[in-house]
Amino acid sequence: MLFCIIGTDKKDALDKRLANRDAHLKHWGESGTVKLGGPFTSDDGEIMNGSMLVIDVEDRAAAQKLVDGDPYKVNGVFESVEVRAWKWLLKDQ
Repeated sequence: MLFCIIGTDKKDALDKRLANRDAHLKHWGESGTVKLGGPFTSDDGEIMNGSMLVIDVEDRAAAQKLVDGDPYKVNGVFESVEVRAWKWLLKDQ
């Protein structure tokens, strides 16, 4: 089942984000669940300020477990994290 995870960074969390970025990428890379993902940015694309992932897991509990272990969440980067069931309808061919 697909879930979309939307993390919104706390104000002035960029230093924490950068300090935990490698661990965050490793966590999700090793999970084997990511279909697509990347950071939200400022309009000029220069400053990361959130994250969006689409993951494929068995159920919401599995999605939440991965979210709860994300170094960005564990280390206080995110102001909020939303986990929503998602249906992939449109995509490039």
